[in-house]
Amino acid sequence: MVTVGIADTTFARYDMGGAAIDELRNNASVKIKRYTVPGIKDLPVACKKLIEEQGCDIVMALGMPGADPKDKICAHEASQGIIQAQLMTNIHIIEVFVHEDEAPDDKTLAWLMEQRAREHALNVVKLMLRPQDLEREAGTGQRQGYEDVGSVGQ
Repeated sequence: MVTVGIADTTFARYDMGGAAIDELRNNASVKIKRYTVPGIKDLPVACKKLIEEQGCDIVMALGMPGADPKDKICAHEASQGIIQAQLMTNIHIIEVFVHEDEAPDDKTLAWLMEQRAREHALNVVKLMLRPQDLEREAGTGQRQGYEDVGSVGQ
């Protein structure tokens, strides 16, 4: 059985980890290990620990960087750490960040955080259990959260 790690933060203004877990449970039979940390810069080590200490086959790193320029720098640093953790472990870590300024208001922000977490959870299911579904979607302009943009054609 596939074990999915969920690394999320207390800094986020929505329970993205809970949404991802719900979507995973509704769409696959997987084991889930959750590790919650304070902020996005703590996510790389949380992901690595989920892989190395909890035996996760794939991990979702869910977080919400703020809107300030310093928050964008922190998000970039966290991203770099997540990429490094993937390369060190040879395990996929699906980064699910929603920047606070991606939505015009709190209601839309909450909707976006839930949608992106759920849609990436479905990507985890596809990646681990149905990779042929991802192959069929190649080049189709899929987006997580807001509307897909579609293909430019070939």
